[in-house]
Amino acid sequence: MRLRDFALAACLCSCQFWGTSLAQQAAVTPGVPPPPEPHPAAPAAPTAYNVEILIFRANSTLGSPENWSAEAAQAPAVPLATDGENGAPAPDSVAAAGAVAAVAPGTRFVRALTPAEFQLTDLETRIKSSGTYVAVAHIGWAQTASPWGSHDSMSLQQLGLNNPLLAGTVTLQRGEFLHLGFALTMTIANPPAGLDAAPQTTFVLSENQRVKFYERNYYDAPAFGVIALVTPAQGARRAGR
Repeated sequence: MRLRDFALAACLCSCQFWGTSLAQQAAVTPGVPPPPEPHPAAPAAPTAYNVEILIFRANSTLGSPENWSAEAAQAPAVPLATDGENGAPAPDSVAAAGAVAAVAPGTRFVRALTPAEFQLTDLETRIKSSGTYVAVAHIGWAQTASPWGSHDSMSLQQLGLNNPLLAGTVTLQRGEFLHLGFALTMTIANPPAGLDAAPQTTFVLSENQRVKFYERNYYDAPAFGVIALVTPAQGARRAGR
């Protein structure tokens, strides 16, 4: 055999041996497990809101006489609907891109606010010193919002207000916008004379408004009203800042 043929044979034998070695290694080396499949993103926790309300009544006539007894008999259990709401999901009720959309939760009471957390205290002081109005109640709480159209409400008693002259419900709903509504009744021992109402007349307030954070929202009835402030429960700032 010539040197050239010997070298060729040696090369072929070497290549065959190397290939066999790779095959054997592949057979005995355990495979690397594939990476675990990513889990779907968990739905975001429902957003909580701080709601603070100041309920007041008029000391003098601010409205005109009406059939108060008929109005009280027809008082709605939940606030009257608001125009301009299409029921679209709120931005904070939809998970981030690529995540699984969360199912909108119902109303949930989170906690009562302490007086130190109130932001309407200065306004309450001015009402008390005005002589035109009487501050009746001042409370605050944190809660989640219900989906728009669910009419999921909480009573004043559930929110910690136990006043025998006050009754009704509060509704916080989230669709395309955030809405706060009240369906309240107030019994006034001596209504302002100009309302032509008998003693112990029950007055009704039923209104639902779109609200913006850190802005005071006014709900008016002829004999009493509500001033409300809604802020995010996390990272809330003082009103007007």
